[in-house]
Amino acid sequence: MPERMLKFVSVPQHAPDKRAVTERAVDFDEIYEDFSIKAAELQASRCSQCGVPFCSIHCPLHNNIPDWLKLTAEGRLEEAYEVSSATNNFPEICGRICPQDRLCEGNCVIEKGFNSVTIGAVERFVTDTAFDKGWVKPRKPKRERAQSVGIIGAGPGGLAAAEQLRALGYQVHVYDRYDRVGGLLIYGIPGFKLEKDIVLRRWKLLEEAGIVFHMGVEIGRDISFADLREKHTTILIATGVYKSRDLGGPGAGLAGIIPALDFLTAANRTGLGDTVAAFASGELNAAGKKVVVIGGGDTAMDCVRTAVRQGATSVKCLYRRDKANMPGSMREVKNAEEEGVEFIWLSAPEAFRGDKAVTAVRTVKMRLGMQDATGRQSVEPVPGSHFDIDADIVIKALGFDPEDLPKLWGESALRVSRWGTMKVDHHTFETELPGVYAAGDIVRGASLVVWAIRDGRDAAAAMHKAMSVGATAVAAE
Repeated sequence: MPERMLKFVSVPQHAPDKRAVTERAVDFDEIYEDFSIKAAELQASRCSQCGVPFCSIHCPLHNNIPDWLKLTAEGRLEEAYEVSSATNNFPEICGRICPQDRLCEGNCVIEKGFNSVTIGAVERFVTDTAFDKGWVKPRKPKRERAQSVGIIGAGPGGLAAAEQLRALGYQVHVYDRYDRVGGLLIYGIPGFKLEKDIVLRRWKLLEEAGIVFHMGVEIGRDISFADLREKHTTILIATGVYKSRDLGGPGAGLAGIIPALDFLTAANRTGLGDTVAAFASGELNAAGKKVVVIGGGDTAMDCVRTAVRQGATSVKCLYRRDKANMPGSMREVKNAEEEGVEFIWLSAPEAFRGDKAVTAVRTVKMRLGMQDATGRQSVEPVPGSHFDIDADIVIKALGFDPEDLPKLWGESALRVSRWGTMKVDHHTFETELPGVYAAGDIVRGASLVVWAIRDGRDAAAAMHKAMSVGATAVAAE
């Protein structure tokens, strides 16, 4: 083992510095400073190069993390990028937004007293360096194939599949109802976690590789699903899930109670220079208002931190369980707390006060009960524990469900589960319609970007296998 590795015993963990709270809480720029080359090499050298790398095992993409950490520690950054990008289509994005504390870093075998390797920060540094040095090239195929693939959805799953299939020579067309590529990467995730130039430069690379994008095209409105099937050899459905889960109770229909994605999309579009009427009118703008966000996932964290930056007078996050049981990243919770967000744990909304617009959230304290079948503790209200929280805007961040695609697209043969997700053969990703595949959140349910990338890559491999067999059969005839 080279002397430059195994330094976790002598080198402390150090993440890239954050910008000061007073500076970062008033803009939408990313909050982390860049690593220097020396700092990245030093942090990478902390890797123990263990025989069974739990970091790789617990990464949905099974990235070869110890390998590119070793290459980084040796200053071989171009090779580190090659290894990193061999299993991940968008390492610069995963390095920024993956919840490493729950995945790779959270499963690092280094003893907890020494703290894990800062894997995500090194991944981001390596890929940003690769872009700066011009090492990142479009993946153009060595030979062209006649078969064409239509991909519905330009989010991370669809884009990963598109790049994989284009590299194999297929004629790839991506359809998306939005005007920019990226899906939630561009309109759902705020700039302080993922600056939009990072996504847009990937779009350019994919176009240079020969992928054709049809933006502003909605299936069922601008082109029928049947016509799309006629145009392409195979279809991949990678729409993601966008329908916000609703919130019931008295007063739930009052003005000022808004879905998280509407709020985040308005903020992101405004940051990109678009004119958003609901933002300009104040309907989707937290400036000068008391904000209550309901939910405990990463989307809730995006909402509270966005509200802070818009100049809300107060921002509170209401979650029915305690901090230890929160599904969101603890790193994001810490960032939100630093920026002035108040968390009200073990509390749930019961009703909403106001005449035409919301003025307060009627809240009840909760307590943890017995574990359910999944091992998670149930929650139950504490009798007589009601209290009100003043609010001018209430943001519902309770998760997302799939839209009814068979109905929207007029294709009853597309089968869905009881949760509304696409039914597929989980070995091949194929739906019950021949030649139609599905992957990502539309199959899995709302999940992480890294899982969408994994599903997109796996679906692409399955589609390639099927089309290769089909092409061989045609040639034999």
